[in-house]
Amino acid sequence: MKHFRGRFPQTFMAMACLIMASSQLHANEVQVGRYTLRSTTPTEAQADLMTAIVTIRFSDRIQTIGEAVRYLLQDSGYRLASLVAIGSETKALFRLPLPAAHRRLGPLTLKWALETLAGPAFRLVQDPVHRLISFELCAKGWGRQVKREASFKQARTPEDNPSATEGEQ
Repeated sequence: MKHFRGRFPQTFMAMACLIMASSQLHANEVQVGRYTLRSTTPTEAQADLMTAIVTIRFSDRIQTIGEAVRYLLQDSGYRLASLVAIGSETKALFRLPLPAAHRRLGPLTLKWALETLAGPAFRLVQDPVHRLISFELCAKGWGRQVKREASFKQARTPEDNPSATEGEQ
């Protein structure tokens, strides 16, 4: 018993220090259970909505890139800018069919998902004050490329068009 009494003050002091150290919470933490601490600061996705991680599979009724963008923005806190504010190139992008490779996206950030849908020719434009998004061409050269490809389609030779008959050549 004498041995126990001799160590009791040391053991008591050690336990008291541990209790005091564990009871001191940081300013950004709150105790929600006996052994559980939670942060009182927002997550990165809560502070910046575009960094929210999304994993999505578009249903078969989503047919165009525009429909996919609108679907992706649901419940994100962002919305698409009005059609009046969107350029003609972006409107043309939204009418394009959704590629099969884009039917499943993620896990990736909302920003990356939107940029993936738009492709490398377009840049995501954000209005964080009004929580609006839109897209614009990255550079003027892309617009000329798109126009050039359209003129190539118009200038096809009959050999390029397998549905053309001999009389039309």
